[in-house]
Amino acid sequence: MLKKLMKFLKRQKNKKAIDVLGEGVDLSGTIEKRTPGAKIEIGDNCRINGYVVTETSSSKFKMGKNSLIGPDSIVDCVSSINIEDDVLISYQVIIADSDNHSLSYQKRKDDIQRWKTGTHNWADVISSPIVVKKGAWIGARSIILKGVTIGEGAVIGMGSVVTSNVEPYTVVAGNPARKIKDLGP
Repeated sequence: MLKKLMKFLKRQKNKKAIDVLGEGVDLSGTIEKRTPGAKIEIGDNCRINGYVVTETSSSKFKMGKNSLIGPDSIVDCVSSINIEDDVLISYQVIIADSDNHSLSYQKRKDDIQRWKTGTHNWADVISSPIVVKKGAWIGARSIILKGVTIGEGAVIGMGSVVTSNVEPYTVVAGNPARKIKDLGP
């Protein structure tokens, strides 16, 4: 009984963080909006079992219909992450549209104190939008880095690190991910 109540309360908290929520959405994971003003949109018949976080007031996370974010996956949005329709994101995937810290030691040396006080300076952090196109499948334990577009119907092999755009209807794998084969539409 207590477990059911805890799940219910978590779903209610998740719903409050979402600006546009489609029908038939399973919010078993966690949605966190760290600053007011961020936008979160989730389409119909989605399932979020992982963790979605927006970091800034200008963060924009959008998830199309019939898409999945698997268990223990992390989607960390500073600027913009757009996951289109019919996308499968397996378990323990990391999608991050920023470095989260400055590359400069001088700019990041006090990050722990700033995190504790909620004053992290996102202007010092490199960020670039991510787009995952319709019908893509991201394999378990893959990492998608800032500025990447994954093409329609593309498949990312398990454990891959994607550092550059992926063509539509191709399979990529490895670290860094490289094209393995064409799939055709």
